[in-house]
Amino acid sequence: MTLVAGAETAIPLTVVIAARNEAANIAACIDSVRWATEILVAENGSTDDTARLAQEAGAIVLQGGAQTIGGQRNDAIARATHGWILVVDADERGTPALRDEIARLLVTEAPDTHEAYRVPRRNWFLGREIKHGGWERDRPVRLFRSTLRYNDNRVHEHVVTTQPPGTLHEGLWHYPYPSLTLYFDKFNRYSAWWAEQRFARGKRASALDLLLRPPGRFFKMYFLQLGFLDGVHGIVLAGLASASVLAKYARLWGKASE
Repeated sequence: MTLVAGAETAIPLTVVIAARNEAANIAACIDSVRWATEILVAENGSTDDTARLAQEAGAIVLQGGAQTIGGQRNDAIARATHGWILVVDADERGTPALRDEIARLLVTEAPDTHEAYRVPRRNWFLGREIKHGGWERDRPVRLFRSTLRYNDNRVHEHVVTTQPPGTLHEGLWHYPYPSLTLYFDKFNRYSAWWAEQRFARGKRASALDLLLRPPGRFFKMYFLQLGFLDGVHGIVLAGLASASVLAKYARLWGKASE
């Protein structure tokens, strides 16, 4: 599914997209936020046509630099020519409704209340929108003043704010896992990065972590957060989330013996 936000008037805003090996997504992503006056793609080490396709789509491509997603975004934010930043991932799409809300906020209302805003995301998994299991509460900080920066986390990076952010009503459409192959690719990378990050900060895994955390995640996601209402997709996601927790803590436990 593709959404094209065909705005008549460009919004004085810099969109930042960190992308690596996103040839399948980058052109559609850029097209969906073409209503911004500046689009920066922070590309680092792609082995496909990500950079070329981004340039052809009209974005400014910045190559090299930081190795983490947050660092790539920070490098691009430092190059932005506008006072407001909208961060979008290559597997996300802007919508006309989001464009209109941001236009009202930045152009008409001239926001003075908040330095940053959470942007809700509608998430799809294997072709189905997921409306439960905690996915419906997905509201990362994505619209913020260009004076702010991401922290240095390799996983779960976030914008460091000085005050509570506001929340937009409209949001991004997110297609993170069109296939299980891509899910497990990310599963492997992120569980390793998470364990390295936690170990470096002095964290260790206990037997109770390995025993209780994985089933606890499944129970919370599938039952308490109503994941069962998403049908088979819900049980698969809860099972994968449980396996992800086990992989993270098993890798953290293994770090102590390396």
